[in-house]
Amino acid sequence: MRRASAILFLCLLVVSCTTAPKEIKTPVPVPAGFSATGNDVLPEKWWRSFGDTELDGLVERALADNPGLRVVWGRLAEAEAAARKASAARWPSLDGEMGLSWTKTPSSDSMGVALGLVASYELDLWGRVRSAQAASALSARATEQQLRSAAITLSAQVAVTWYTLVEQRGQVKLLKRQLRTNEKVLELVTLRFRRGQVGAADVLEQRQLVEARRGDIAGAEARVAVLSHQLAILLGQPPTATVAKTVDSLPRLPSLPGTGLPSETIQSRPDVREAYLNVLAADRRVASAVADQFPRIGLVATAETSAEKVRELFENWLAVLAANVVAPLFDAGERRAEVERTRAVLSQRLHEYGQVILAALAEVEDALAQERQQQELRASLEKQLRLAAQVVERTEDSYTGGAVDYLRVLNALQTHQARQRDCLQAHRQLLEYRINLCRALGSGWEMRTRKGGT
Repeated sequence: MRRASAILFLCLLVVSCTTAPKEIKTPVPVPAGFSATGNDVLPEKWWRSFGDTELDGLVERALADNPGLRVVWGRLAEAEAAARKASAARWPSLDGEMGLSWTKTPSSDSMGVALGLVASYELDLWGRVRSAQAASALSARATEQQLRSAAITLSAQVAVTWYTLVEQRGQVKLLKRQLRTNEKVLELVTLRFRRGQVGAADVLEQRQLVEARRGDIAGAEARVAVLSHQLAILLGQPPTATVAKTVDSLPRLPSLPGTGLPSETIQSRPDVREAYLNVLAADRRVASAVADQFPRIGLVATAETSAEKVRELFENWLAVLAANVVAPLFDAGERRAEVERTRAVLSQRLHEYGQVILAALAEVEDALAQERQQQELRASLEKQLRLAAQVVERTEDSYTGGAVDYLRVLNALQTHQARQRDCLQAHRQLLEYRINLCRALGSGWEMRTRKGGT
């Protein structure tokens, strides 16, 4: 008896050492700070920092109606149901039984009725059930973080698509203004040709430029249509649905938000939290697999009664309380292989956790670097635009005075118009880099299903 008690104590000691939750440390080095930071506090719903009411409405509609996000809602409901199912195993189960029998003999017929209750419960000495339940609960929490990540990604997609659409509408407006300018220049060149002051080549060159602008307008209008379709689909609407006002001017870039400490950022990002929870869930599955190697102790209680008549059922009860022990003796290494498999999965999840952290840090630094360089590029383009405008003015004066040929005027005009389009595109690209930064710093927000279901 003492020997059996000693063995039992040793098993408890071993299991307590092998199944206890582990402390998960950050598997990769984290820097002390980011390369740049601002003073503004980034709101949880980051797109509100742009002060664009139209964007606010678009994102909220996408979060409510986007089919892809609804899929993730379904995954969360599935994971939560699985966690509740796993949690139920920690409680006793109670089943009711009922039977009817009919007996016929040469001398008589009889009918019997039987009722019974069966209760069963597993004594979770080794923590197998608790660990499995904890793993399911952690997986459900990880799926909740996956939902937040999907919401942040969707909001960024909507913002990028919206501002690209606004930029293309602005390009159409700009190209039409350039077309009117080129048509006026064509009228002047044609008049000079009729007076014999210039050759036919000058007229043909200007006509070619007019047609080029018309082609650019057609291409830009096609891009507007495609982007409008993409935006509608993101909002869960048919491609041809009108989902936003016709806006053709981009907003100003908001002030740079505070980036905070890298350690705080990775702790607040939902994708990092999801990876961390997946590590914890994998650790609990290892504990469950280890505990599955040890005997299972169960309790079973039954209560039965039977009689030929219903009124006699409660006169003759039989109650039984039993305990059973099921110990694995030979399984050809199945349980040990399962332990090794779950440990291998835990190792994978730990390395994935490190990868997600590094990717999160890189996204912030990439967005900061891109925005910084884009600011310089936009400043350079604006300076080039001012210089190009001066060149156009002076070459036109020189051409009118006969000092230069028309090719110089044409080149100056094309350069000026190209810089106008470049400046508009550069500003939109700057907004996109800011969106990337907000997405990289986003911590998510509380997600709620719409009334009436997911």
